[in-house]
Amino acid sequence: MKSILLFGAGKSATVLIDYLLKNAEKEQWHLTLADAHPGMSQEKIGGSIFGTAVTIDISNEQERISLITQADIVISLLPPAYHIIVARDCITFSKNLLTASYIDESMRSLCENIEGKDLLFLCEMGLDPGIDHMSAKKMIDDIHEKNGRINSFISHCGGLVAQESDNNPWHYKISWNPRNVVMAGKAGAIYKQGGEIVELNYEDLFAEKRYVAIPGSEALCWYPNRDSLGYISKYGLQEANTFIRTTLRHPDYIYGWKNIIDLKLTSEDIFYNTDKCSLSMFFREHMDKNGFSEWLENKLRDQFDLSKGLLAELVNLVELEQKAADKGVDTPDEIMMVDGKGDLQKVDIDDLKINAAATLADKMHDASLTLKQLFYLGMDDDTTMINKGKCSASEVLQFALEKKLALQPGDKDLVIMLHEIEYTLDNQKYKSTASLVVTGENDANTAMAKTVGLPLGIAAKLILNGTIHDKGLLIPIYKSIYLPVLEELKEHGISFLEETIALN
Repeated sequence: MKSILLFGAGKSATVLIDYLLKNAEKEQWHLTLADAHPGMSQEKIGGSIFGTAVTIDISNEQERISLITQADIVISLLPPAYHIIVARDCITFSKNLLTASYIDESMRSLCENIEGKDLLFLCEMGLDPGIDHMSAKKMIDDIHEKNGRINSFISHCGGLVAQESDNNPWHYKISWNPRNVVMAGKAGAIYKQGGEIVELNYEDLFAEKRYVAIPGSEALCWYPNRDSLGYISKYGLQEANTFIRTTLRHPDYIYGWKNIIDLKLTSEDIFYNTDKCSLSMFFREHMDKNGFSEWLENKLRDQFDLSKGLLAELVNLVELEQKAADKGVDTPDEIMMVDGKGDLQKVDIDDLKINAAATLADKMHDASLTLKQLFYLGMDDDTTMINKGKCSASEVLQFALEKKLALQPGDKDLVIMLHEIEYTLDNQKYKSTASLVVTGENDANTAMAKTVGLPLGIAAKLILNGTIHDKGLLIPIYKSIYLPVLEELKEHGISFLEETIALN
């Protein structure tokens, strides 16, 4: 009987563990589940005779090596910083390794050793990264095999909250590592758009609402991922003028997170003593230090000034139409206006009214939302005590998010992915889209755990039975990997809705 060793029994591991245990008898393997928290691994194993629960200190070399030497394959769902420790042991004892995390420089430095031992280290094998790579590369390869030329590639993915469980002003609940939620975007972003390289700093990532229509979902917004450029060559899309990988969020989340950044709540440099300190006490001290009153006054004044101007513009348009009607004169469909670049342009009056009204409604909504979101995170909460000693502002924010935006019993999360590809084939332009919507079962069997865990479990099975026999430090962009994995994912309800339309 073969042995699978899984490090990590947290939120993202639930569905993976179930998959490995359910397939154990048929595939003739045994699962060893190792976690630092006593009881967690045993709870996940339950009464299965095909699993063994182990409590481990991952920094204890003797404990770690004892487990790795007995395994036929190792899966790590540890925090990314710990992968390198496991990886070095896997090289020493010639074990294949799977992770759902991005390949970092420390892992990349092992490439020669991995190849020298004829091993497979398959990384980025979760949802994003993971399913995004596999599904996108399948689309790209299909187009290239028809001699199509891809001009634009945009890939969106987000872990969200299902509509029936969406009951807070952030329209978000945490279904994965909360530290990653807090730190998202800190390194800024770089991508390619319209043939130009675009770089954005942290403060600009959330400065605007970039909308995208998702089939079967409400309109969402996106912000660009840290480094899209690194995947251009991996995807074989050097010809593309636009290449962007993004994260999806609700429009209100984008707006609110910009406020969080402006208020320095993600700072790792501002520290507080949180013992005997409530959330409201922290917010009061932090806001006083960072000019909250002035910030709020300026923000609301700007929003109301803009709203006032838009309202006056709407009233003027309606009055002009009424005066024309009173005189029996036909109202013109268009007027001449100077645009933001100083050019004179024809503007449709009805479109102008609709846009002005929509912008006005959006600004009024945002003005109301500003305080709602901050209060929801605990700005007026005198009862929730932090008691974590000396903490940075970002650590307290993480604590607040875990308390206020946690999935509650019965809550369902949501995973959404969308690829948008524009290409030319036989002198005709096309746009192909592939969308994925997965809803979680409950707060334990989440869509996030399903879409992160199943690719790892399926890949482990295919490696152990010899279907996947690639070697090296890889991500799942090869047909030998993505075709069989995507095929089995369909059996678990993870399949894409694809559509192709001709463009004028």
